[in-house]
Amino acid sequence: MSIVTVGIDLAKNVFAIHGVNETGKAILAKPKVTRDQLVALIAQLPP
Repeated sequence: MSIVTVGIDLAKNVFAIHGVNETGKAILAKPKVTRDQLVALIAQLPP
């Protein structure tokens, strides 16, 4: 199953990323992603 929705809790320095599949099950949960890591994490996700 693939990620169909990605949510990003925006903050100043640390973000929270949450991705769910088509059934609503969380398959990506990163509670602490720094600003530097955010672009690399999003870039590696499938289109």
